[in-house]
Amino acid sequence: MKAIRPLFSRLLVGLLLPLAATAAHADLLARIKQKGEIVVATEARYAPFEMLQDGKIVGYGKDILDEIMKELPGVKLKQMDVPFQGILPGLSTGKFDFVATSLTITKARAKNYAFTLPISTASVTVLKRKGDARINSAEDMAGMVVGSQSGAPQVAVLRDYEKTVLAPKGKGVKEVKEFMDYNEAYAALASRRVDAVVQSLPNLAPLVKERPDVFEIVQPAFGPATYYAWAGRNDADSASLVQFFSDGIARLNKSGKLAELQKKWFGFTMELPVDAVPAPVN
Repeated sequence: MKAIRPLFSRLLVGLLLPLAATAAHADLLARIKQKGEIVVATEARYAPFEMLQDGKIVGYGKDILDEIMKELPGVKLKQMDVPFQGILPGLSTGKFDFVATSLTITKARAKNYAFTLPISTASVTVLKRKGDARINSAEDMAGMVVGSQSGAPQVAVLRDYEKTVLAPKGKGVKEVKEFMDYNEAYAALASRRVDAVVQSLPNLAPLVKERPDVFEIVQPAFGPATYYAWAGRNDADSASLVQFFSDGIARLNKSGKLAELQKKWFGFTMELPVDAVPAPVN
Protein backbone atom coordinates (compact mmCIF):
# COMPACT_ATOMS: atom_id res chain seq x y z
CA MET A 1 0.00 0.00 0.00
CA LYS A 2 2.86 2.41 0.82
CA ALA A 3 4.28 1.92 -2.69
CA ILE A 4 0.89 2.39 -4.32
CA ARG A 5 0.11 5.72 -2.60
CA PRO A 6 3.15 7.63 -3.97
CA LEU A 7 2.38 6.23 -7.41
CA PHE A 8 -1.26 7.34 -7.14
CA SER A 9 -0.18 10.79 -5.95
CA ARG A 10 2.17 11.19 -8.89
CA LEU A 11 -0.58 10.17 -11.31
CA LEU A 12 -3.04 12.61 -9.71
CA VAL A 13 -0.54 15.46 -9.89
CA GLY A 14 0.14 14.56 -13.50
CA LEU A 15 -3.54 14.85 -14.29
CA LEU A 16 -4.11 18.10 -12.39
CA LEU A 17 -1.06 20.01 -13.59
CA PRO A 18 -2.26 20.39 -17.21
CA LEU A 19 -5.66 21.57 -15.96
CA ALA A 20 -4.03 24.15 -13.69
CA ALA A 21 -1.76 25.28 -16.48
CA THR A 22 -4.74 25.65 -18.84
CA ALA A 23 -6.61 27.78 -16.28
CA ALA A 24 -3.52 29.89 -15.65
CA HIS A 25 -3.04 30.56 -19.37
CA ALA A 26 -6.72 31.20 -20.18
CA ASP A 27 -7.22 34.71 -21.48
CA LEU A 28 -9.66 37.23 -20.03
CA LEU A 29 -12.64 36.23 -22.17
CA ALA A 30 -12.16 32.56 -21.28
CA ARG A 31 -11.92 33.40 -17.57
CA ILE A 32 -15.09 35.50 -17.79
CA LYS A 33 -16.93 32.55 -19.31
CA GLN A 34 -15.57 30.25 -16.60
CA LYS A 35 -16.52 32.67 -13.83
CA GLY A 36 -19.90 33.51 -15.32
CA GLU A 37 -19.55 37.26 -14.74
CA ILE A 38 -18.13 40.28 -16.52
CA VAL A 39 -17.44 43.65 -14.86
CA VAL A 40 -18.03 46.62 -17.16
CA ALA A 41 -17.49 50.28 -16.29
CA THR A 42 -19.76 53.05 -17.59
CA GLU A 43 -20.10 56.75 -16.87
CA ALA A 44 -23.89 57.08 -16.72
CA ARG A 45 -23.94 60.86 -17.13
CA TYR A 46 -23.60 61.26 -20.87
CA ALA A 47 -27.07 61.31 -22.40
CA PRO A 48 -28.26 59.80 -24.61
CA PHE A 49 -25.37 57.31 -24.62
CA GLU A 50 -25.48 56.39 -20.93
CA MET A 51 -27.67 57.85 -18.19
CA LEU A 52 -29.54 56.90 -15.04
CA GLN A 53 -33.29 56.38 -15.05
CA ASP A 54 -35.02 55.16 -11.90
CA GLY A 55 -31.63 54.06 -10.60
CA LYS A 56 -30.82 51.97 -13.69
CA ILE A 57 -28.37 52.63 -16.52
CA VAL A 58 -30.18 53.23 -19.81
CA GLY A 59 -29.32 54.73 -23.18
CA TYR A 60 -27.92 54.00 -26.61
CA GLY A 61 -24.78 52.35 -25.26
CA LYS A 62 -26.72 50.24 -22.78
CA ASP A 63 -28.98 48.92 -25.56
CA ILE A 64 -25.92 47.98 -27.63
CA LEU A 65 -24.31 46.29 -24.64
CA ASP A 66 -27.44 44.25 -23.88
CA GLU A 67 -27.66 43.10 -27.50
CA ILE A 68 -24.03 41.94 -27.57
CA MET A 69 -24.28 40.23 -24.17
CA LYS A 70 -26.85 37.85 -25.71
CA GLU A 71 -23.82 36.17 -27.28
CA LEU A 72 -22.48 35.33 -23.81
CA PRO A 73 -25.25 33.14 -22.38
CA GLY A 74 -24.66 32.22 -18.76
CA VAL A 75 -22.48 35.29 -18.13
CA LYS A 76 -23.89 37.87 -15.73
CA LEU A 77 -23.29 41.53 -16.57
CA LYS A 78 -22.08 43.62 -13.63
CA GLN A 79 -22.22 47.18 -14.93
CA MET A 80 -20.72 49.84 -12.67
CA ASP A 81 -21.49 53.57 -12.87
CA VAL A 82 -18.09 55.22 -12.47
CA PRO A 83 -17.08 58.92 -12.68
CA PHE A 84 -15.34 59.55 -15.98
CA GLN A 85 -12.05 60.49 -14.30
CA GLY A 86 -11.86 56.98 -12.84
CA ILE A 87 -12.86 55.02 -15.94
CA LEU A 88 -9.53 54.48 -17.71
CA PRO A 89 -7.35 54.37 -14.56
CA GLY A 90 -9.69 51.72 -13.16
CA LEU A 91 -9.42 49.70 -16.36
CA SER A 92 -5.63 49.89 -16.24
CA THR A 93 -5.49 48.60 -12.67
CA GLY A 94 -7.89 45.75 -13.34
CA LYS A 95 -10.92 47.05 -11.42
CA PHE A 96 -13.03 46.34 -14.51
CA ASP A 97 -12.79 43.87 -17.36
CA PHE A 98 -13.95 46.32 -19.99
CA VAL A 99 -15.19 49.88 -20.52
CA ALA A 100 -18.52 50.40 -22.29
CA THR A 101 -18.81 54.16 -22.26
CA SER A 102 -18.39 56.83 -24.94
CA LEU A 103 -14.64 57.26 -25.43
CA THR A 104 -13.27 59.40 -28.23
CA ILE A 105 -10.61 57.48 -30.14
CA THR A 106 -7.43 59.52 -29.65
CA LYS A 107 -3.73 58.87 -30.24
CA ALA A 108 -2.91 59.21 -26.54
CA ARG A 109 -5.55 56.68 -25.51
CA ALA A 110 -4.71 54.27 -28.33
CA LYS A 111 -1.20 53.85 -26.87
CA ASN A 112 -2.57 52.25 -23.72
CA TYR A 113 -6.01 50.92 -24.62
CA ALA A 114 -7.48 48.75 -27.36
CA PHE A 115 -10.55 50.24 -29.02
CA THR A 116 -13.52 48.48 -30.56
CA LEU A 117 -15.14 49.54 -33.80
CA PRO A 118 -16.96 52.86 -33.34
CA ILE A 119 -20.46 52.97 -31.91
CA SER A 120 -21.04 56.56 -33.01
CA THR A 121 -19.56 59.57 -34.71
CA ALA A 122 -17.93 62.05 -32.35
CA SER A 123 -17.49 64.83 -34.88
CA VAL A 124 -17.60 68.22 -33.22
CA THR A 125 -20.11 70.93 -34.03
CA VAL A 126 -21.21 74.29 -32.66
CA LEU A 127 -24.20 74.90 -30.42
CA LYS A 128 -25.64 78.41 -30.38
CA ARG A 129 -28.63 80.19 -28.91
CA LYS A 130 -31.74 79.85 -31.04
CA GLY A 131 -31.85 82.55 -33.69
CA ASP A 132 -28.35 83.94 -33.08
CA ALA A 133 -27.71 85.29 -36.58
CA ARG A 134 -24.04 86.01 -35.81
CA ILE A 135 -23.09 82.31 -35.99
CA ASN A 136 -23.82 80.36 -39.17
CA SER A 137 -20.64 78.29 -39.43
CA ALA A 138 -17.75 77.21 -37.24
CA GLU A 139 -15.64 80.05 -38.62
CA ASP A 140 -18.07 82.53 -37.06
CA MET A 141 -16.72 81.59 -33.61
CA ALA A 142 -13.88 84.03 -34.30
CA GLY A 143 -13.86 86.80 -31.70
CA MET A 144 -16.35 84.98 -29.46
CA VAL A 145 -16.33 83.30 -26.07
CA VAL A 146 -16.72 79.55 -26.55
CA GLY A 147 -17.54 77.03 -23.84
CA SER A 148 -16.84 73.32 -23.45
CA GLN A 149 -16.14 70.69 -20.78
CA SER A 150 -12.79 70.84 -19.04
CA GLY A 151 -10.38 68.24 -20.39
CA ALA A 152 -12.75 67.12 -23.14
CA PRO A 153 -11.25 66.18 -26.55
CA GLN A 154 -13.60 68.74 -28.09
CA VAL A 155 -11.43 71.50 -26.60
CA ALA A 156 -8.40 70.11 -28.46
CA VAL A 157 -10.43 70.01 -31.69
CA LEU A 158 -11.39 73.66 -31.18
CA ARG A 159 -7.79 74.69 -30.48
CA ASP A 160 -6.58 72.86 -33.56
CA TYR A 161 -9.30 74.46 -35.69
CA GLU A 162 -8.32 77.86 -34.34
CA LYS A 163 -4.67 77.21 -35.24
CA THR A 164 -5.17 75.70 -38.70
CA VAL A 165 -8.25 77.56 -40.00
CA LEU A 166 -8.77 80.79 -38.08
CA ALA A 167 -5.18 81.88 -37.38
CA PRO A 168 -4.07 81.90 -41.05
CA LYS A 169 -6.92 84.36 -41.64
CA GLY A 170 -5.81 86.54 -38.76
CA LYS A 171 -8.68 85.35 -36.58
CA GLY A 172 -9.12 83.53 -33.28
CA VAL A 173 -11.68 82.92 -30.58
CA LYS A 174 -11.82 85.54 -27.86
CA GLU A 175 -11.76 83.02 -24.99
CA VAL A 176 -12.33 79.32 -24.31
CA LYS A 177 -14.21 78.78 -21.07
CA GLU A 178 -13.97 75.27 -19.65
CA PHE A 179 -16.69 73.97 -17.32
CA MET A 180 -16.90 70.96 -15.00
CA ASP A 181 -19.49 69.34 -17.26
CA TYR A 182 -21.47 70.15 -20.37
CA ASN A 183 -24.66 70.94 -18.47
CA GLU A 184 -22.84 73.92 -16.95
CA ALA A 185 -21.68 74.97 -20.41
CA TYR A 186 -25.22 74.79 -21.78
CA ALA A 187 -26.51 76.87 -18.86
CA ALA A 188 -23.80 79.45 -19.55
CA LEU A 189 -24.85 79.61 -23.20
CA ALA A 190 -28.52 80.05 -22.29
CA SER A 191 -27.63 82.87 -19.86
CA ARG A 192 -25.35 84.58 -22.44
CA ARG A 193 -22.13 84.04 -20.45
CA VAL A 194 -20.68 82.33 -23.51
CA ASP A 195 -21.53 82.82 -27.18
CA ALA A 196 -21.30 79.19 -28.27
CA VAL A 197 -20.50 75.69 -27.03
CA VAL A 198 -18.54 73.02 -28.93
CA GLN A 199 -19.67 69.46 -28.41
CA SER A 200 -20.00 66.21 -30.35
CA LEU A 201 -23.00 66.17 -32.66
CA PRO A 202 -24.76 63.09 -31.20
CA ASN A 203 -24.73 64.60 -27.71
CA LEU A 204 -26.36 67.80 -28.89
CA ALA A 205 -29.27 66.14 -30.69
CA PRO A 206 -31.32 65.27 -27.56
CA LEU A 207 -30.60 68.67 -25.99
CA VAL A 208 -31.98 70.54 -29.00
CA LYS A 209 -34.91 68.13 -29.16
CA GLU A 210 -35.79 68.91 -25.53
CA ARG A 211 -35.19 72.68 -25.76
CA PRO A 212 -35.71 73.72 -29.39
CA ASP A 213 -36.76 77.20 -28.33
CA VAL A 214 -33.40 77.80 -26.59
CA PHE A 215 -30.68 76.03 -28.59
CA GLU A 216 -29.76 75.42 -32.20
CA ILE A 217 -27.06 73.27 -33.87
CA VAL A 218 -24.79 74.89 -36.45
CA GLN A 219 -24.04 72.53 -39.33
CA PRO A 220 -21.79 71.18 -40.72
CA ALA A 221 -19.46 69.70 -38.10
CA PHE A 222 -15.89 71.01 -38.08
CA GLY A 223 -12.49 69.46 -37.52
CA PRO A 224 -11.44 65.90 -38.35
CA ALA A 225 -13.78 62.92 -38.48
CA THR A 226 -13.71 61.43 -34.98
CA TYR A 227 -15.54 58.54 -33.35
CA TYR A 228 -16.77 57.17 -30.03
CA ALA A 229 -15.86 53.58 -29.20
CA TRP A 230 -15.47 51.20 -26.25
CA ALA A 231 -12.15 49.96 -24.92
CA GLY A 232 -10.25 47.22 -23.14
CA ARG A 233 -6.67 46.93 -21.98
CA ASN A 234 -4.13 46.90 -24.79
CA ASP A 235 -2.58 43.52 -24.03
CA ALA A 236 -2.76 39.93 -25.24
CA ASP A 237 -4.90 38.89 -22.27
CA SER A 238 -7.71 41.30 -23.25
CA ALA A 239 -7.42 40.99 -27.04
CA SER A 240 -10.14 38.37 -27.53
CA LEU A 241 -12.56 40.24 -25.26
CA VAL A 242 -12.10 43.49 -27.19
CA GLN A 243 -12.51 41.55 -30.44
CA PHE A 244 -15.71 39.96 -29.10
CA PHE A 245 -17.31 43.34 -28.50
CA SER A 246 -15.95 44.77 -31.75
CA ASP A 247 -17.43 41.86 -33.70
CA GLY A 248 -20.73 42.40 -31.90
CA ILE A 249 -20.81 46.07 -32.93
CA ALA A 250 -20.02 45.13 -36.54
CA ARG A 251 -22.79 42.54 -36.53
CA LEU A 252 -25.36 45.05 -35.21
CA ASN A 253 -24.20 47.60 -37.78
CA LYS A 254 -24.53 45.23 -40.71
CA SER A 255 -27.92 43.89 -39.57
CA GLY A 256 -29.41 47.37 -39.29
CA LYS A 257 -29.97 47.08 -35.54
CA LEU A 258 -27.41 49.80 -34.80
CA ALA A 259 -29.20 52.20 -37.14
CA GLU A 260 -32.47 51.33 -35.42
CA LEU A 261 -31.00 52.22 -32.03
CA GLN A 262 -29.50 55.44 -33.41
CA LYS A 263 -32.90 56.49 -34.72
CA LYS A 264 -34.40 55.68 -31.31
CA TRP A 265 -31.92 57.70 -29.26
CA PHE A 266 -30.71 60.45 -31.63
CA GLY A 267 -33.39 60.83 -34.27
CA PHE A 268 -30.90 60.22 -37.10
CA THR A 269 -28.52 57.50 -38.30
CA MET A 270 -24.74 57.55 -38.75
CA GLU A 271 -22.38 55.91 -41.22
CA LEU A 272 -19.63 54.15 -39.27
CA PRO A 273 -16.58 52.05 -40.21
CA VAL A 274 -17.33 48.32 -40.06
CA ASP A 275 -14.08 46.77 -41.30
CA ALA A 276 -11.40 48.34 -39.08
CA VAL A 277 -10.95 50.68 -36.14
CA PRO A 278 -10.22 54.12 -37.66
CA ALA A 279 -6.81 55.57 -36.93
CA PRO A 280 -7.01 58.46 -34.44
CA VAL A 281 -6.32 61.88 -35.92
CA ASN A 282 -5.59 63.72 -32.66
